[in-house]
Amino acid sequence: MISDIVDLVVTKLVNAVSGENGITLLILFSTAFISALVAYWRTVEDKSFGDFFSFALPKEVILHPSARADLLFYITKRLLMPLLLIPTGVVFIALVGYGTNQLISWIFQIHGPLLEGPTPWWVLVLFTGSMLIAYDISYYLYHVAQHKVPFLWELHKVHHSAEVLVGITKDRVHPLDDLMNRVWDGVIPGICFGVWSIIALDPVELTVFGINVYAMRNLLMMDFVRHTHYKISFGPLDNYILSPHWHQLHHSADPRHYDKNFGLLLSIWDRMFGTAYVPDPNEEMKFGLLDRDKDDYQSLFGLYLLPLKKMAGHVARWFGRRPAPITPPPTEPTQP
Repeated sequence: MISDIVDLVVTKLVNAVSGENGITLLILFSTAFISALVAYWRTVEDKSFGDFFSFALPKEVILHPSARADLLFYITKRLLMPLLLIPTGVVFIALVGYGTNQLISWIFQIHGPLLEGPTPWWVLVLFTGSMLIAYDISYYLYHVAQHKVPFLWELHKVHHSAEVLVGITKDRVHPLDDLMNRVWDGVIPGICFGVWSIIALDPVELTVFGINVYAMRNLLMMDFVRHTHYKISFGPLDNYILSPHWHQLHHSADPRHYDKNFGLLLSIWDRMFGTAYVPDPNEEMKFGLLDRDKDDYQSLFGLYLLPLKKMAGHVARWFGRRPAPITPPPTEPTQP
């Protein structure tokens, strides 16, 4: 029995680090290592090999209770829902895309794709670029809503409750929040996908390319690195591409940094809507929440169940509201 379990675990590990998953994992950790090296080179004057690893993996960060909570949360999420979230986004994009296709075809009486034969390379390039932009504006809008709508904020607080950033903090997201985000991801990208399916001949080719766009987005935004303490900026490119340091400021507990730098890949939305904030390269940031119950979010109960309890409180208040009683105006005393 035990040997069977060991064999199963080993098989899963081999599958996880082989093929396409292995390439993605290699890119992720290579990016993290290079980012740590760049941040160390820019920050430390007296450099040494041993000191680099102390900088890259400081004990006060990796041994912090928040980091331990991140690890437990990451493992339990992978065990509880390994196949739920990514297919959900693809399914909703396909559904919205199909609906968009049918609606446009009905309005303009289009029968079949506009382009015949193999899909031209320039269509695939334009499709990829437009899908990246659609994903990005979709993320920005939902992220703003997560901060502005109290019901959504109760879920999003799980992500902001991290008091240190350790890479896998990127996955410190409540499963319900993850699911709702994937559903919302189907709207704007789904409409974009539907429009392109009217133009291109082979929707299967676009579907495969669309999934690659999703993977491309996750790699380009350096999600692992921007949830570390490595202060990586892109210089003048920060005006267009959101660097990890800009996102680290988004996690800051300083009230000056609240509701800033919502973007995912592009920083143009923050600049366009007035939510951009340029971080000071030398500023040390403190992360986490300022709530009285902030320590409760460093356990699995707090990460999984506390948000649901607080959301239930919001729902109860919605249904429990009653019109305020009407108080009659005071009457003038009668004269004898």
